[in-house]
Amino acid sequence: MLLEAVGLKKSYVMGRQTLPVLRGVDLQIQAGELAVIVGPSGAGKSTLLHLLGGLDQPTAGHVRFDGKDLTALPEREMSFLRNRAFGFVFQFYHLVPELTALENVMLPARMAKNGGGAQARERARKLLDQVGLIGRATHLPAELSGGEQQRVAIARALMNGPRVVFCDEPTGNLDSATGESILNILLHLNKEQGTTLVVVTHEPAITRVARRLFSLKDGQLWA
Repeated sequence: MLLEAVGLKKSYVMGRQTLPVLRGVDLQIQAGELAVIVGPSGAGKSTLLHLLGGLDQPTAGHVRFDGKDLTALPEREMSFLRNRAFGFVFQFYHLVPELTALENVMLPARMAKNGGGAQARERARKLLDQVGLIGRATHLPAELSGGEQQRVAIARALMNGPRVVFCDEPTGNLDSATGESILNILLHLNKEQGTTLVVVTHEPAITRVARRLFSLKDGQLWA
Protein backbone atom coordinates (compact mmCIF):
# COMPACT_ATOMS: atom_id res chain seq x y z
CA MET A 1 0.00 0.00 0.00
CA LEU A 2 1.57 3.28 -1.10
CA LEU A 3 -0.84 5.83 0.39
CA GLU A 4 -3.45 5.29 3.08
CA ALA A 5 -5.83 7.44 5.10
CA VAL A 6 -7.34 6.00 8.28
CA GLY A 7 -10.19 7.69 10.15
CA LEU A 8 -9.21 11.07 8.73
CA LYS A 9 -11.06 14.01 10.22
CA LYS A 10 -10.65 17.74 9.71
CA SER A 11 -12.51 20.58 11.39
CA TYR A 12 -12.05 24.34 11.25
CA VAL A 13 -12.77 26.72 14.11
CA MET A 14 -14.69 29.81 13.02
CA GLY A 15 -15.20 32.11 15.94
CA ARG A 16 -17.12 30.11 18.51
CA GLN A 17 -18.20 27.50 16.00
CA THR A 18 -16.42 24.35 14.87
CA LEU A 19 -17.04 23.38 11.26
CA PRO A 20 -16.43 19.70 10.52
CA VAL A 21 -15.33 19.12 6.92
CA LEU A 22 -14.07 15.52 6.93
CA ARG A 23 -15.83 13.10 9.26
CA GLY A 24 -13.70 9.97 9.13
CA VAL A 25 -12.24 9.23 5.71
CA ASP A 26 -10.63 5.88 4.91
CA LEU A 27 -8.72 5.55 1.65
CA GLN A 28 -6.13 3.19 0.20
CA ILE A 29 -4.15 3.85 -2.97
CA GLN A 30 -1.73 1.42 -4.59
CA ALA A 31 1.41 2.44 -6.47
CA GLY A 32 0.69 3.27 -10.11
CA GLU A 33 -3.02 3.95 -9.63
CA LEU A 34 -5.03 6.82 -11.04
CA ALA A 35 -7.44 7.72 -8.25
CA VAL A 36 -10.04 10.43 -8.85
CA ILE A 37 -12.02 12.17 -6.12
CA VAL A 38 -15.26 13.95 -7.02
CA GLY A 39 -17.93 15.72 -5.03
CA PRO A 40 -19.90 18.96 -4.79
CA SER A 41 -18.20 22.29 -4.15
CA GLY A 42 -17.38 22.71 -0.48
CA ALA A 43 -17.39 18.96 0.19
CA GLY A 44 -13.76 19.04 1.32
CA LYS A 45 -12.02 17.58 -1.74
CA SER A 46 -9.12 20.04 -1.66
CA THR A 47 -8.87 19.66 2.10
CA LEU A 48 -8.53 15.90 1.70
CA LEU A 49 -5.90 16.31 -1.02
CA HIS A 50 -3.87 18.67 1.16
CA LEU A 51 -3.99 16.20 4.05
CA LEU A 52 -2.90 13.30 1.84
CA GLY A 53 -0.01 15.37 0.50
CA GLY A 54 1.15 16.54 3.92
CA LEU A 55 0.31 20.18 3.25
CA ASP A 56 -1.98 20.27 6.28
CA GLN A 57 -2.52 18.31 9.48
CA PRO A 58 -5.76 16.43 10.27
CA THR A 59 -7.81 17.04 13.39
CA ALA A 60 -7.83 13.27 13.93
CA GLY A 61 -6.78 10.14 12.07
CA HIS A 62 -3.65 9.24 10.17
CA VAL A 63 -2.10 9.45 6.72
CA ARG A 64 0.49 6.81 5.88
CA PHE A 65 2.85 6.93 2.93
CA ASP A 66 4.94 3.87 2.20
CA GLY A 67 4.41 2.76 5.79
CA LYS A 68 5.34 6.13 7.34
CA ASP A 69 2.79 7.97 9.45
CA LEU A 70 2.89 11.47 7.96
CA THR A 71 0.91 12.92 10.85
CA ALA A 72 3.72 11.96 13.24
CA LEU A 73 6.66 13.25 11.20
CA PRO A 74 8.62 16.34 12.31
CA GLU A 75 8.07 19.28 9.96
CA ARG A 76 11.63 19.12 8.63
CA GLU A 77 11.22 15.49 7.59
CA MET A 78 7.76 16.20 6.20
CA SER A 79 9.14 19.07 4.08
CA PHE A 80 11.82 16.76 2.73
CA LEU A 81 9.21 14.15 1.84
CA ARG A 82 6.94 16.70 0.14
CA ASN A 83 9.84 17.89 -1.97
CA ARG A 84 11.21 14.49 -2.97
CA ALA A 85 8.27 12.06 -2.98
CA PHE A 86 5.30 14.28 -3.86
CA GLY A 87 4.44 16.59 -6.72
CA PHE A 88 1.58 19.10 -6.73
CA VAL A 89 -0.46 20.57 -9.58
CA PHE A 90 -3.01 23.23 -8.63
CA GLN A 91 -5.88 24.86 -10.48
CA PHE A 92 -4.24 28.29 -10.43
CA TYR A 93 -0.74 27.10 -11.45
CA HIS A 94 1.17 29.05 -8.73
CA LEU A 95 4.13 29.83 -10.96
CA VAL A 96 6.64 32.44 -9.78
CA PRO A 97 5.99 35.43 -12.08
CA GLU A 98 9.58 36.70 -12.08
CA LEU A 99 11.01 33.35 -13.23
CA THR A 100 11.05 31.87 -16.72
CA ALA A 101 9.29 28.60 -17.51
CA LEU A 102 12.61 26.76 -17.21
CA GLU A 103 13.44 28.40 -13.89
CA ASN A 104 9.99 27.57 -12.51
CA VAL A 105 10.47 23.91 -13.41
CA MET A 106 13.88 23.91 -11.71
CA LEU A 107 12.50 25.28 -8.41
CA PRO A 108 11.99 21.91 -6.65
CA ALA A 109 15.61 20.98 -7.40
CA ARG A 110 16.80 24.25 -5.91
CA MET A 111 14.65 23.71 -2.82
CA ALA A 112 16.11 20.21 -2.50
CA LYS A 113 19.59 21.78 -2.61
CA ASN A 114 20.31 20.06 -5.90
CA GLY A 115 21.05 23.59 -7.05
CA GLY A 116 20.59 25.07 -10.47
CA GLY A 117 23.48 23.14 -11.99
CA ALA A 118 23.79 21.68 -15.45
CA GLN A 119 22.18 18.36 -14.50
CA ALA A 120 19.08 19.99 -13.02
CA ARG A 121 18.83 22.39 -15.95
CA GLU A 122 19.03 19.53 -18.43
CA ARG A 123 16.31 17.58 -16.62
CA ALA A 124 14.08 20.67 -16.57
CA ARG A 125 14.59 21.10 -20.30
CA LYS A 126 13.66 17.47 -20.91
CA LEU A 127 10.50 17.86 -18.84
CA LEU A 128 9.50 20.99 -20.74
CA ASP A 129 10.09 19.09 -23.96
CA GLN A 130 7.94 16.24 -22.62
CA VAL A 131 5.00 18.63 -22.12
CA GLY A 132 5.61 20.32 -25.47
CA LEU A 133 7.03 23.59 -24.21
CA ILE A 134 10.77 23.50 -24.87
CA GLY A 135 10.29 26.39 -27.29
CA ARG A 136 8.84 28.52 -24.48
CA ALA A 137 11.55 27.80 -21.90
CA THR A 138 12.72 31.41 -21.63
CA HIS A 139 9.23 32.94 -21.41
CA LEU A 140 7.78 34.38 -18.22
CA PRO A 141 4.38 33.10 -16.96
CA ALA A 142 2.66 36.30 -18.12
CA GLU A 143 3.78 35.47 -21.65
CA LEU A 144 2.19 32.01 -21.55
CA SER A 145 -1.42 30.92 -22.02
CA GLY A 146 -3.31 29.21 -19.22
CA GLY A 147 -2.74 25.80 -20.76
CA GLU A 148 0.97 26.50 -21.17
CA GLN A 149 1.24 27.62 -17.55
CA GLN A 150 -0.45 24.42 -16.41
CA ARG A 151 1.98 22.35 -18.48
CA VAL A 152 4.86 24.19 -16.82
CA ALA A 153 3.28 23.38 -13.46
CA ILE A 154 3.11 19.68 -14.40
CA ALA A 155 6.76 19.69 -15.46
CA ARG A 156 7.68 21.38 -12.17
CA ALA A 157 5.74 18.74 -10.22
CA LEU A 158 7.83 16.05 -11.90
CA MET A 159 11.21 17.70 -11.41
CA ASN A 160 12.37 15.59 -8.47
CA GLY A 161 10.86 12.32 -9.73
CA PRO A 162 7.92 12.11 -7.28
CA ARG A 163 6.18 8.84 -6.52
CA VAL A 164 2.78 10.56 -6.20
CA VAL A 165 1.43 13.61 -8.00
CA PHE A 166 -1.56 15.34 -6.41
CA CYS A 167 -3.72 17.34 -8.83
CA ASP A 168 -6.32 19.81 -7.56
CA GLU A 169 -8.74 20.66 -10.40
CA PRO A 170 -5.89 20.60 -12.97
CA THR A 171 -8.23 21.50 -15.86
CA GLY A 172 -10.61 23.73 -13.91
CA ASN A 173 -9.35 27.03 -15.36
CA LEU A 174 -9.00 25.84 -18.94
CA ASP A 175 -11.21 25.57 -22.02
CA SER A 176 -12.29 22.09 -23.08
CA ALA A 177 -9.66 21.62 -25.81
CA THR A 178 -6.80 22.76 -23.60
CA GLY A 179 -8.15 20.71 -20.70
CA GLU A 180 -8.12 17.64 -22.91
CA SER A 181 -4.44 18.18 -23.73
CA ILE A 182 -3.62 18.47 -20.03
CA LEU A 183 -5.61 15.30 -19.35
CA ASN A 184 -3.64 13.46 -22.03
CA ILE A 185 -0.36 14.49 -20.41
CA LEU A 186 -1.54 13.21 -17.03
CA LEU A 187 -2.76 9.94 -18.54
CA HIS A 188 0.60 9.46 -20.24
CA LEU A 189 2.38 9.97 -16.92
CA ASN A 190 0.18 7.36 -15.31
CA LYS A 191 0.06 4.74 -18.06
CA GLU A 192 3.50 5.03 -19.61
CA GLN A 193 5.61 6.10 -16.65
CA GLY A 194 3.67 4.52 -13.80
CA THR A 195 3.29 7.76 -11.84
CA THR A 196 0.64 7.47 -9.13
CA LEU A 197 -1.96 10.21 -9.56
CA VAL A 198 -4.52 11.45 -7.07
CA VAL A 199 -6.84 13.91 -8.80
CA VAL A 200 -9.63 16.12 -7.45
CA THR A 201 -11.90 17.24 -10.27
CA HIS A 202 -15.35 18.14 -11.58
CA GLU A 203 -14.31 17.20 -15.11
CA PRO A 204 -16.30 14.24 -16.54
CA ALA A 205 -13.50 13.40 -19.00
CA ILE A 206 -11.19 12.62 -16.11
CA THR A 207 -13.74 10.59 -14.16
CA ARG A 208 -14.37 8.40 -17.22
CA VAL A 209 -10.74 7.24 -17.35
CA ALA A 210 -10.19 6.84 -13.61
CA ARG A 211 -9.06 3.42 -12.45
CA ARG A 212 -10.68 4.18 -9.12
CA LEU A 213 -13.37 6.77 -8.52
CA PHE A 214 -14.31 8.11 -5.10
CA SER A 215 -17.14 10.44 -4.17
CA LEU A 216 -16.80 12.78 -1.21
CA LYS A 217 -20.12 13.74 0.35
CA ASP A 218 -21.10 14.92 3.82
CA GLY A 219 -17.54 14.55 5.00
CA GLN A 220 -17.22 10.89 4.04
CA LEU A 221 -15.72 9.08 1.08
CA TRP A 222 -17.64 6.55 -1.01
CA ALA A 223 -16.12 4.23 -3.62
